[in-house]
Amino acid sequence: MAAFSRVQLTAFVRGIGLRQVRLASGMVLFAYLISHFLNHALGNISMAALADGVYLHLLFWQFLPVAMVFYAACLVHTLLGVWALYERRQFRWKAIEPLQLLLGLSVPGLIIAHIIGVRLGQTLYGHEKLYPQVLFLYWVWVPYRVWLMLAVMTIAWVHGCIGLYFWLRMRAFYKRAAPFLLAAAVLVPTLAMLGFYQGGRMVIEADSAEWRAENISPRQIGTRPEQQVLDRVTDYFLFGYFGLIGLALLARGVRAVNERRRGMIRLSYGNGRTVRVPRGLTVLEASLRNGVPHASVCGGRARCSTCRIRVIGDSGELPEPSQREAFVLGRAGTPDPSIRLACQLRPATDLSFFQLFLPHTMSADGHDSNPTRIGQERYLVSLFVDMRGSTRLAEKRLPFDTVFIVNRFLGAVSQAVIESGGRPNQFIGDGMLALFGLACSRRDACRQALKAASMIAANIDELNKFLEHDLHEPLRFGIGVNGGEVIVGDIGYRDHMVFTALGDPVNVAARLQDMTKNLACEVVISDEVRATAGLAADALPSQEVVIRGRNEPMMVRTVTDARVLSILVNDQQGAGAETGPAAMA
Repeated sequence: MAAFSRVQLTAFVRGIGLRQVRLASGMVLFAYLISHFLNHALGNISMAALADGVYLHLLFWQFLPVAMVFYAACLVHTLLGVWALYERRQFRWKAIEPLQLLLGLSVPGLIIAHIIGVRLGQTLYGHEKLYPQVLFLYWVWVPYRVWLMLAVMTIAWVHGCIGLYFWLRMRAFYKRAAPFLLAAAVLVPTLAMLGFYQGGRMVIEADSAEWRAENISPRQIGTRPEQQVLDRVTDYFLFGYFGLIGLALLARGVRAVNERRRGMIRLSYGNGRTVRVPRGLTVLEASLRNGVPHASVCGGRARCSTCRIRVIGDSGELPEPSQREAFVLGRAGTPDPSIRLACQLRPATDLSFFQLFLPHTMSADGHDSNPTRIGQERYLVSLFVDMRGSTRLAEKRLPFDTVFIVNRFLGAVSQAVIESGGRPNQFIGDGMLALFGLACSRRDACRQALKAASMIAANIDELNKFLEHDLHEPLRFGIGVNGGEVIVGDIGYRDHMVFTALGDPVNVAARLQDMTKNLACEVVISDEVRATAGLAADALPSQEVVIRGRNEPMMVRTVTDARVLSILVNDQQGAGAETGPAAMA
């Protein structure tokens, strides 16, 4: 168990890169933004509700461990934003990515005066600038700040929503959750701005000599010398921040000049296309800069492996894979050093390669000839089935007779998959890949796959009886079943797009199917699928096997007769049905 935990921890650490740190820090800031906006929304009720809300808000966010995480997230996210300005050379999306970066960089400059005036004033001088004081300063003394606050609220919210979209758009639940997320994205800032407006009106209506004496005393908002100190701190921060941005822009210019001076390199795509680019660009950035279609489901964020390329020739002179690239390639099960991620590889010399996944390109008139579905990351169960002895079958029969038998075999398999709730996905010679879980839970997907394996055996038995006069020996098969997080989407070229799944779990299912030959069984199931389906640990024999391309062995379950799987699944469901009423009684 300890070794397994160390392996998990190592894999987790290897998967952390700058984008993961940026995402984590951004989530902390967005959580703060939601909390603050909901507090603003209480202004639609009363000033007392605002006071109660800000008490709870501060109680949580000023708790020392939380405050340390929050301010660290502020610093890290700001610095990573400036680094992104320097590092980013090409944008996948022509407008939304530059917009997100521009909005993010503008937030610190717009909000710093508010933060220093409220938070640093409290730390240095004990000021108590809560809603009555801040609303009075903005709505009565410095009215232009009202528009500044509304602007920064909008900018920060839009920046955060764009980041969430990039993160969630490949998740399985995103399509179902999108309408609710959109409603929240519109309602939360709208209610916050209305609450801010209503709070300002209440302060203006309450403004009097007595009210000012109670709420706008020097103890609460500070003296003029104290405010001058805070203003100078704000100016120093702005000078430093904009100087940092200027330094990043200057560094971009210096880098561009150096790249030109060091010369250009040639990238050859293996299809006759060659481009010249400066050293330092990733292969994906070079493709986008020169209008070369290149598959990349995640937009170059090293969250998928669809931009993979295979280097032609010697790959020994290439830069070593980064920690993140090595993690993604490991997840994809590609130990071959000639296979690299185009979004991470920055060649320093001429490079020849070809893309492993051809992108969907535009037709001549500039429109998609066949609209595709963008990739989603989700849990699926993959079932690989293959007919045994097809080569010997073809040697002794006419080609059309062989095709007839293979089609009948694949028809029997497909019928079992469809009736079990799965989807026949790819036909590879006399084999097939089926997917389960496109419209159901993980547990149901695992059960459906096991039922499908059982029904395949039953259907092949019937087919053997039907063809017994034409077959010298019965048709046999091998099945591999595995589940896990995969990328699903349309893959192919122009009018030849197919919906399929990509990822290590699919490759493992194919490996398990191949193992049925050596293990002398009809089905090999990963133990994870067995457990998720709810089958007992002792229901099937277990065995530890080595999967090609994986460092760690894998626990699997072998099934000599696939028909027993239906009985096991039905027994488990029956036991669950009996337990439920008994428990309620």
